[in-house]
Amino acid sequence: MLIKLTNDSLSCSKVTELVLDNCRSSNGEIEGLNDSFKELEFLSMANVELTSLAKLPTLSKLRKLELSDNIISGGLEVLAERCPNLTYLNLSGNKIKDLGTVEALQNLKNLKSLDLFNCEITNLEDYRDSIFELLQQITYLDGFDQEDNEAPDSEDDDDEGDEDDDDEDEDEAGPPGEYEEEDDEDDGGSDLGEGEEEEEVGLSYLMKEEIQDEDDDDDYVEEGGDEEEEAEGVRGEKRKRDPEDEGEEEDD
Repeated sequence: MLIKLTNDSLSCSKVTELVLDNCRSSNGEIEGLNDSFKELEFLSMANVELTSLAKLPTLSKLRKLELSDNIISGGLEVLAERCPNLTYLNLSGNKIKDLGTVEALQNLKNLKSLDLFNCEITNLEDYRDSIFELLQQITYLDGFDQEDNEAPDSEDDDDEGDEDDDDEDEDEAGPPGEYEEEDDEDDGGSDLGEGEEEEEVGLSYLMKEEIQDEDDDDDYVEEGGDEEEEAEGVRGEKRKRDPEDEGEEEDD
């Protein structure tokens, strides 16, 4: 796929990131990629069949350059002239064979990370030690430092920075929902207290009712007993009177 950038389709001066991966260059350049991209900070041209960097435009603000899987074998001195502020350079999968080719990167004073993975130069004896000695400004080679510590991902760093900012905001304003939870606990406690009080009142009321019912039953039994005793007394008196009445009738 051949891509052509034109000023009519793109406001070049406002572009900060440009990805042209898997496009096809024409005569070692991508037509339309020129000095008008003044604000460009990230450029990716992976697998575009670049053979050299001779036609690379001046991009003074460029910080990250992806050139993996091309056919570049030399001419790296152009980078220091046209992209002096590079901090990250990926040349993996190219035709770089010797230390002499890489030596041209010494003039990239801000370069911190270099990737030469899958280049023939990596087969050299003491390859890593030699590169770190040659390019003393870099911290990471092929994704690792001299002590084999992996390089942090730039996107992860940005995410961590955002999380730290969020944590600071939370610390200043207090943990979200803290006061709401306390209010909910207070409401829950008060509701629970009312429920327990109502339950106690209900139980005491029922106990009083049961006691009252028992008292009523006892009173009924006692009253019933008194009536029976009175009835027996009346019958006893009647029996006493009957013989007397009979005697009186006989006398008559």
